[in-house]
Amino acid sequence: MDGGLGGGELGVIVAPAGIGKSWALQCIGANGLKKGKTIVHYSLELNENYVGLRYDTIFSGITTSNIKYYKDDVKKKLEKLPGKLMIKYYPTKSASVQTLSSHLKQLELQQIKPDIVLVDYADILMGVGKEKRFVLESIYEDLRALAGEFNLPIWTASQANRSSLEEEVIDATKVSESYSKIMIADFVMSMSRKVEDKVGKTARFHIIKNRFGVDGITFPSKMDTELGKIDIYKSTSKQGVQQQKKMDNSEEFLRKTLAEKLQIHQKEVDGFE
Repeated sequence: MDGGLGGGELGVIVAPAGIGKSWALQCIGANGLKKGKTIVHYSLELNENYVGLRYDTIFSGITTSNIKYYKDDVKKKLEKLPGKLMIKYYPTKSASVQTLSSHLKQLELQQIKPDIVLVDYADILMGVGKEKRFVLESIYEDLRALAGEFNLPIWTASQANRSSLEEEVIDATKVSESYSKIMIADFVMSMSRKVEDKVGKTARFHIIKNRFGVDGITFPSKMDTELGKIDIYKSTSKQGVQQQKKMDNSEEFLRKTLAEKLQIHQKEVDGFE
């Protein structure tokens, strides 16, 4: 990407429901915070508290359900972060791109200048019109215009078709509703995680479009949604080769994992009796 998105550019992460689009956006935000950036995170699905807990998990390495037991430890880690994070929640379909623009202007009046804006996610912003594909096209055009107006990069996510759930690589044809999303965005990356990947904590990131360089390439990765940890590797690196082998043997790995869980369950049942 030659350093990442620049001012006025729009990046999109494409994946089916339940794959981890929100986690991927938050990992981008977390990386920016570590580098001293000011991040504004707009959420249209999860409320502010839950989004905040997920950031706590990413930085602390403690699962979201256990954060409450380690509040002091988590707080100490967060206080060391050089960046600033603002989370703003709008209920689904209650906010338009113009709503986000108004909020960013309010931040300007408070002398707050974001470095990165995250929108989770663009498909559920409020748009104008009746036919969905034209509504989405308008939303993405307005979102990219917003990036240009404030001269900052915007990252968002988009739904992929249901048929992509079992695809190893999700390409542009699997983008839901409107292909114009691909045409408008500067960088588009898909995530794919089959059932075996979820068990094995693996994923594939495929570059669908890239104004800055090479596209059409796929990166093996490690993805743990319990801890919000995503590591993306070059396919030729040592870790990349290891992850690829793990994914190639994912069915066998799944079989062994389920067999081990069954044995543990049986022992627990026998012990209870």
